[in-house]
Amino acid sequence: MPKKATLFSLAALIPSLAIAPFAYAATPTIGPSDAVQVGYAANLNFGESYINITNAGTVGGLDPSGNVCVNVYAFDPAEEMISCCSCLTTPDGLYNLGVNRDITVNTLTGVIPNSVTVKLVASTPSHSGTSCSNSAEMLSTRNLVSGMRASGTTLHATPVAGSYATTEIPFYQTTPSASELSKLTSLCGSIIENGSGFGICRTCRTGGE
Repeated sequence: MPKKATLFSLAALIPSLAIAPFAYAATPTIGPSDAVQVGYAANLNFGESYINITNAGTVGGLDPSGNVCVNVYAFDPAEEMISCCSCLTTPDGLYNLGVNRDITVNTLTGVIPNSVTVKLVASTPSHSGTSCSNSAEMLSTRNLVSGMRASGTTLHATPVAGSYATTEIPFYQTTPSASELSKLTSLCGSIIENGSGFGICRTCRTGGE
């Protein structure tokens, strides 16, 4: 009888041992799933690309309590941050950025790339929801928020030589690492503090493009 009891105890224990490792393998979530989104623009030497942004009202439906900062970070193909800035977005408002007009017009290096990666990060405004001043250098896992929606246009070559067509796609939601958030704030902070005004992109304009 004692042996049977021992076998029963082991059989009861095995399922829990098999399940336990999966609980520890889960990747921790950093902020809301839609707080960080990424897109791109190509062939900028042949024409303009646009980014349209709205605030879905997830934080709140009223201004200023539902306002969100959209922090913009642009990288050239060599992974160098060339500009950053931030836009205050109100619930259900519509805003736009021209990639040539607003993002690459004032790069840190003075070099204007023909293609860029653009990362958008939504965070909580300061001063009771009314200010995004320098918010692009103050990201943390505690102030990321939900509700940002964005899409972008880009140019693609067509089969006709020298001809380009515009396509539009949503920005892709992505889960950042803590080191990625730290990199964004550190590089943008260096631009703001040491760039003498260079590397600061223009703020969003009202309306869509």
